[in-house]
Amino acid sequence: MILSTPARWLLRAAAIGVLTFVYVPLLLVLVNSFSSSATFTWPPPSLTLQWWQVAATNEGLRAAVVTSVEVALLATLIAVVIGTLASMALTRYTFFGQEAVSLLVLLPIALPGIVTGIALNTLFTQALGGLTFFTLVAGHATFCIVIVVNNASARLRRMSGTVEEASTDLGATPWTTWWLVTFPALRGALVAGALLAFALSFDEIIVTTFTAGPGLQTLPLWIFQNLFRPNQSPVVNVAAAVLVVISVLPVYLANRLSGDSAGAATK
Repeated sequence: MILSTPARWLLRAAAIGVLTFVYVPLLLVLVNSFSSSATFTWPPPSLTLQWWQVAATNEGLRAAVVTSVEVALLATLIAVVIGTLASMALTRYTFFGQEAVSLLVLLPIALPGIVTGIALNTLFTQALGGLTFFTLVAGHATFCIVIVVNNASARLRRMSGTVEEASTDLGATPWTTWWLVTFPALRGALVAGALLAFALSFDEIIVTTFTAGPGLQTLPLWIFQNLFRPNQSPVVNVAAAVLVVISVLPVYLANRLSGDSAGAATK
C-alpha cells in the first residue's frame, strides 16, 4: 500500500502525538524521582539520589517489592504449567465443547478487573475460608494463564504436527516426543509468555485489592496508599520509577524472544 506524502506526515504526527502522550508522563516521574525538591517542580532545582536512599531504607516499600516479586513468580509458574497444558489440549486435540473451553480460558483477560476481583473475593471469603497470600497468587494466576495460552497456542499453530507424528511413528513415547520435539520449539514462546505474565502480575492493582489477605501489600498497593500522604511524594516517585522499570524490562525481553524464536521456527 502506497500512501501519499500528506498521509505519511499525518500518520507520523499522530504516532508522535500518541507516543508523547503515553511516555512523557513516565519520563517525568523518573526524572522527578531524582529531584531535590520534596514537591513536584519543573524543571527540578537540582538532581539528587536522596530519595532513592530514603526509599531503600523504607521497610514498607521493601516489603511491598518482595511481596510483588513473590506473587508474580508464583503466579507465573502456575500460569506456565496450566497454560502449556491448556494450549496443547486446545491446539493438538479435538473434543466436545472445545470452543466453549477456549472461551472460558481467555475470558479472564477480557473481563473488567473489578468484576474478576469481586467474583474471586466472594469465592475466597464465603466458600474457601478467607483471604491469604495464596488467594492473591491464585487471583493473579487467573489472568496470567491467558498470556501463556495465547503465546503457546500461537507457536503451536505455526508448528507442523507432522514432526510430532513422525516422532511417534519412529517409536517415541508421547513424553519423549514432547520433550525432544515439541518443547524445544515451544520454549521461546513459553519464556516470552512467562515474562509477560510476570510483568502483568507485578503491576496489577484491581484484582490485588480484592484478593490480598490482611496485612499484605504489593508495590502498586503501597504506591496507591501512600500517594496522597504528606511528604511521601518523592518516595512514591521512586517506587513508581522502580515499578516502570521492572514492568518494562520483561515486556522488552518477551518481545525480543518472540521475534527471535518466531524467526527460528520458520527457518
